Amino acid sequence: MKKYIPNILTISRFVLIPFIVMALLSENYILAIILLSVSGLTDILDGVIARKFNYISNFGKLIDPLADKATQVSILISLVFQDIIPLWILVVIFIKEILMIAGASFLYGKDLVVSSRWYGKLSTIMIYLAMVSSFAINWWNKPLIEHPEYSLKMLPNLDIYLYIIAIAVTIFSLVMYWRDDFIKKHKITS
Repeated sequence: MKKYIPNILTISRFVLIPFIVMALLSENYILAIILLSVSGLTDILDGVIARKFNYISNFGKLIDPLADKATQVSILISLVFQDIIPLWILVVIFIKEILMIAGASFLYGKDLVVSSRWYGKLSTIMIYLAMVSSFAINWWNKPLIEHPEYSLKMLPNLDIYLYIIAIAVTIFSLVMYWRDDFIKKHKITS
């Protein structure tokens, strides 16, 4: 049973997605931050446990990155729906994820596995940081919009700059994965 703990943690991230989305759509940004933090913690734990106790499985290799992608895209769709971020951010990240899935599927069909790299992890961290900043900024600004007589100043949309950095890192990681996994491995096996 212990060997399934990483996969159970990964599946729990899928279970958390609708709760994070509901928190966002109800503008409960603090709850969204807490739930996203729990999701991120389970992501870290499943990897640490799988590597430390050698519970790595093919199912885990496949489902773990899908949990990340599903979480990111679901949250970004919610943020676009609420007009918190522009649609182009979602489109760029969605296209990158589709290309990554297509490339990984191609290599998986050739019995080659795409493993995570530092630049992929950095891309994920930057996207999560940008999303959390969107939650925090909107949590802070919400009462100020509803009650403009408050003397506190509204926070600017600094999250957009974080998304721009995240997208730059995302494009860099896509190029690096393409170079390292698709081109090099495809040449070897062709």
